[in-house]
Amino acid sequence: MLVGGMRGLAATVMALLVLTGPNAASGLNVFEAELGELARTQLQEIARSPVVIDAVRAQNLKTSAYSDARIAELDREWGEETDGDYSRPLIDTTMAREVSHHLRDVQTRSEGLFTEIILMDARGLNVGISRVTSDYWQGDEDKWKKTFLVGPESLHIGPLEEDLSTRTVQSQVSLPVVDPDTGKVIGALTFGVDVEEM
Repeated sequence: MLVGGMRGLAATVMALLVLTGPNAASGLNVFEAELGELARTQLQEIARSPVVIDAVRAQNLKTSAYSDARIAELDREWGEETDGDYSRPLIDTTMAREVSHHLRDVQTRSEGLFTEIILMDARGLNVGISRVTSDYWQGDEDKWKKTFLVGPESLHIGPLEEDLSTRTVQSQVSLPVVDPDTGKVIGALTFGVDVEEM
């Protein structure tokens, strides 16, 4: 599809979202074919990069023994850090990781195509992020459940959503992170995609 056509379609979809409300378009994503192609090419390449694989492997060694209570505690701490004006040790540690720097570079180089990138481990916890997320634990969300739990060939394309702050139409595209040595899923990777920039 031509870029002008994509922008026109995105503008039409945004108008429908405004007129009918976000729930009316739940499950609807007219860009599914284009997003699927993006996932099978560019996004898959990022998910297979050594910096992503190594970061997930390293965190899995640490978090595999975490209890559900510990995960809930960390998620609560993260939420308090996003709401507060005080120190943010958990967020700052995550943002300072090499893989987070890599994901920020990927987002910057995308020139607006990617609005966020979230790398998760085998428990659904943030490994690396391109920008601060509202949650530390993603394990209760489709981005993790419909990729990590499904298998190495899985792909989840979320519904179109309007970002009111930027007035853009976006979709979350998620895929598993697969260990090249074992062929097993070790994590998941989610991209917020501005469909107007495709």
